[in-house]
Amino acid sequence: MLKIGLTGSIGMGKSTAAKLFADAGIPVNDSDAVVHDLYAGEAAPLVNAAFPGTMKDGAVDRRELGRRLAVHPDGFQRLEAIVHPLVRKRETEFLERQRAAGADMVLLDIPLLFETGAEARVDIVVVVSTDPQIQRQRVLARPDMTEEKFDMILSRQTPDAEKRRRADYLIDTSHSIAATRERVLEIVADLKTRIAKGDFRNA
Repeated sequence: MLKIGLTGSIGMGKSTAAKLFADAGIPVNDSDAVVHDLYAGEAAPLVNAAFPGTMKDGAVDRRELGRRLAVHPDGFQRLEAIVHPLVRKRETEFLERQRAAGADMVLLDIPLLFETGAEARVDIVVVVSTDPQIQRQRVLARPDMTEEKFDMILSRQTPDAEKRRRADYLIDTSHSIAATRERVLEIVADLKTRIAKGDFRNA
C-alpha cells in the first residue's frame, strides 16, 4: 500500500488539495482533523495539566491555548510531546484499516511533515504551494489572524522553497480549483501507473 505524504505551509491550499484527493477516491487521514478530535477528547485533560486553564467544557480552548503559546513559544515542545504520539497512534490505526480494506494507496495529510521527520514514514511527498502574496492574503483573511501570529507560524515551518525542493510532486494552487483538481488527478493517475509497473515494491 503506497503512502502519500501531503504537506504545505499555512495558507497554501493543503486542505483543498486533500479534499480533491478524497474526491478522487484516495483514503485520507487528516492530521488537523485528528488533533481537533483529540482536543475534544482524550488529549484535553493532558493539555490542561501542562497548560492549566486551557480546558473549557471538557475540550481544549484553542484560542486560549494559542494565546499562551504566542506569549511563551517554548510551550510548543511540551504540547507536541503530548499530542504527536496520540496523532501517530490514530495514523497507525488508519493505515491498518486501509490495508485490511485492500487500498492500493492512501494519503496522510501532515502539516509538519518535514519538521517532524514524517517524510521517513511515507513513500511519496506531495507539496502544496502558491505565490507568497496569495498565501499572505489567504491567511490574514482568517478570523483572529494577525501579522504577528502569521509570522510566528511561518517561523516554525520549513521554508516553502525547501519544501518544494524536497517534493516528489508539486501542486500549485495559485490558479483555479479546477486547475488544482486537474493536477491532483494527474498525480493519482501517475502513481497508479507506477504501482502497476511495480515501482513501489517495498511500499
